[in-house]
Amino acid sequence: MTATRVSEAAREIDKLLALHPKGFDLSLDRITRLLAALGNPERRLPPVIHVAGTNGKGSVTAFCRSILEAEGLSVHVHTSPHLVNWHERYRLGVKGGRGALVGDQVLADAVRRVADANGGEKITVFELLTAVTFLLFAEHPADVAIIEVGLGGRYDATNVIARPAVSVIMPISLDHQSYLGDRVELIAAEKAGIMKRGCPVVIGHQEEDGARDVLVATAERLGCPISVYGQDFMAHEEFGRLIFQDENGLADLPLPRLPGRHQYANAAAAIRAVRAAGFDVSETAIEKGLAGVEWPGRLQRLAGGRLSHHGPPGAEIWVDGGHNPGAGQVIAEAMATFEEREPRPLFLIIGMINTKDPVGYFRAFLDIAEQVFTVPIQGSDAGLDPVALAADATFAGLETNAASSVAEALGQIAELTEEDPVPPRILIGGSLYLVGDVLAENGTPPR
Repeated sequence: MTATRVSEAAREIDKLLALHPKGFDLSLDRITRLLAALGNPERRLPPVIHVAGTNGKGSVTAFCRSILEAEGLSVHVHTSPHLVNWHERYRLGVKGGRGALVGDQVLADAVRRVADANGGEKITVFELLTAVTFLLFAEHPADVAIIEVGLGGRYDATNVIARPAVSVIMPISLDHQSYLGDRVELIAAEKAGIMKRGCPVVIGHQEEDGARDVLVATAERLGCPISVYGQDFMAHEEFGRLIFQDENGLADLPLPRLPGRHQYANAAAAIRAVRAAGFDVSETAIEKGLAGVEWPGRLQRLAGGRLSHHGPPGAEIWVDGGHNPGAGQVIAEAMATFEEREPRPLFLIIGMINTKDPVGYFRAFLDIAEQVFTVPIQGSDAGLDPVALAADATFAGLETNAASSVAEALGQIAELTEEDPVPPRILIGGSLYLVGDVLAENGTPPR
């Protein structure tokens, strides 16, 4: 994804990209060798909340961070991929305050040291950058580290953590089938690989019974204390409040700041996860955490910016990087909820990469989207041609046009709706790469 400027850390990472593959090669041998050469920083981390899942893992990470910081704890956070700048992958905790993205000099130095320790051996860039995570988090004290899995679980480079404080598995659906399998049960088995014998496990809301059964069976086999959404904890909306329930009783909380009903279950999983990890967070901290949570690029509303000015006056513009059928379903449900609250015609601007299921994603928007504009992705060489993507949207039953850019699509929507009495609602999404490009071009990168 394109950065707004070329930082020193980005130049160091570009050197790695020129020497090593950017994709995934699922194995723990290379990362284990590299970490040993670095003195095994993964063994010197604070308590780790390890998060996997097809959808929702970024949201639960954000909720966990917000709740723990509201309690006054310092929280390291690793997420991937980034949207605009590499620094977004590494947030370093600050005692009694909000963590901050790693500084450029600190990140550049860590990247150089990891590259030197690797000594030119065969490895992927993701593994190198995961080693950077462990190095940074080991060398900067904090109360807790939240580490998001990159792909799968069992052989993901983050899965060298021997004793996580808690392993969290969020909703599982079909994605990355070439790596993880073509059935949700197979994908669940891969993601269950982050569970460690005797360590607590939290299982988020699962639409597929087969996935939940695999996760529960794995946790039971490993003797893990287990908490399952809908069985051991749950959440629902009541009179504009979030009601969370577990064996400790009911908590009457504010609705999460992140929009969409799917965030109720994500928030519940985060509350359960921080408690399962051994943190005695107060209800006040939970309230502050839910009210103050931020997660860029996931149902994020664009409030001004350079790119948004191309759209219709008064339009409500949202961006979301969800890119598989499961994500499409929850995003479509959120759009339908917005429609109930404030009716507006919905237009989609979508770009996707060639490893996804466009038809499955588009079908979620039948009957709620007026029209789809397909666009190229500047930040990835795997982006689908807009004409081919438009054919997929048409096959899914949507009215579609191809455009050369997001700005052009916004301009076309402005022309189509200039006589309409109500400005439209516009969703830009289908890829985190596209969302990163949009936030960079709009001048509103994550902070």
